[in-house]
Amino acid sequence: MAALCVFLAAACRYDYGERRIPNNLIIWTAAAGAVWRLWNERAPGLLWYLGQAVLVMAILYPLFKIGGLGAGDVKLLGVTAGYLPAEKILVFLFCSLLVAAMISVVKMWKRGAGGAQGGICLSGPVLVSVLLLLGGVY
Repeated sequence: MAALCVFLAAACRYDYGERRIPNNLIIWTAAAGAVWRLWNERAPGLLWYLGQAVLVMAILYPLFKIGGLGAGDVKLLGVTAGYLPAEKILVFLFCSLLVAAMISVVKMWKRGAGGAQGGICLSGPVLVSVLLLLGGVY
């Protein structure tokens, strides 16, 4: 999980600095997660990792299609979900999107009637959600 936090911190750096998350970073994050699950749980762990990651990305794909999430955000949420126990994924997604919504509300409030132009970077809320999980909040 420490590696996940390092990868998420790197994703934050790119997302907030360049407004995109590089595919190479997503691939390295996914590879590390798959190897970690394979090492700890053998072949079933690898299959669970891949299944969870693909399922989360498939569920979030419609949000990408309507412009609610960026492609990098969908991929980042998917590969991050693969690291988590299956029973924590929905809470993880809820917490990540809740933190993102709170940031969006603050941005809209600060900008006034103009709204939150330019969207928000979802990598920060994902990192916060993982840290809440590691801290035992959920």
